[in-house]
Amino acid sequence: MHTILQVQNLQTQFRTYDGLVYAVNGISYSLNEGETLGVVGESGCGKSVSVLSIMGLIPQPPGIIAGGQALYHGSDLLKKSQDELRHIRGKEIAMVFQDPMTSLNPVLTIGFQISESLQLHMAMNAEQAQQRAIELLEMVGIPQADRALHNYPHQFSGGMRQRAMIAMAISCMPQILIADEPTTALDVTIQAQITDLVKRLREEIGMAIIWITHDLGIIAGLAHRVIVMYAGFIVEHAGVDGVYDNPRHPYTVSLLGALPRVDMSREERLVSIPGMPPNLIGLPKGCPFAPRCTFVVEKCRQENPPLTPVEPNHEIACWVDVRTGGLR
Repeated sequence: MHTILQVQNLQTQFRTYDGLVYAVNGISYSLNEGETLGVVGESGCGKSVSVLSIMGLIPQPPGIIAGGQALYHGSDLLKKSQDELRHIRGKEIAMVFQDPMTSLNPVLTIGFQISESLQLHMAMNAEQAQQRAIELLEMVGIPQADRALHNYPHQFSGGMRQRAMIAMAISCMPQILIADEPTTALDVTIQAQITDLVKRLREEIGMAIIWITHDLGIIAGLAHRVIVMYAGFIVEHAGVDGVYDNPRHPYTVSLLGALPRVDMSREERLVSIPGMPPNLIGLPKGCPFAPRCTFVVEKCRQENPPLTPVEPNHEIACWVDVRTGGLR
């Protein structure tokens, strides 16, 4: 399978009045053609910052890309100028953001906003772009697309706005679609519709997807591989079945324990993770999850474990074997 994106040792930091915030701390992963990669973790773990760094959307200052590479077809995105990135963003790598209301321009029609990128990247004239915009709105399931084209964002519901955002993102048939928590603000039925829509579009267009979320339930039916992040580090990386059927990192085990299941008995309780995520001003001495971990041993407090394989295509950053409670 052909790899189209290779992220190596990405490090992103922010200068603040309180000190240097270590948001992303040397993460590495790859993305293959036509694949969906899920990135999960609680708020503030560096999920969004990692992809915004790759896209050149981190404001510098206060942000600093302190190291690493993001090789897109072998060319490093982190070394490209904003001008060069503008030609890639939208056309080859597109992004759908968490809140469509803040991503769409409130004073421009939906049709204008979709047509604009088609004229810019695909060299279409106004009439061709408008026709293509109607096709795209139909593709994402917006009824009466020829009329909807002339509507403003406030005339759409939350789910419809997110569909319009997806239409805009896929307008130039990108090779990679980055979806940054695109269903967080939507109710459960609309969430299911949006995830089904993205799955269908992936099969039709053949694009690769990076889907960022804190909801493990959504990822289960969508992703091929899953990255679990905590405090700016990748703590587990495996195929989707490996993460759900055989989680090997205490944090992943805790996240899955907090997920409601249909087959739960009335006696079973959801598990909460005690404590708070770490303050990312200054890196912790040992494993960042150690203060909240039920499997913690002394070595965890002294030394941060590297990401190492435990099985074929399954890596974790942990000193302990969660199945036995002893050191690996």
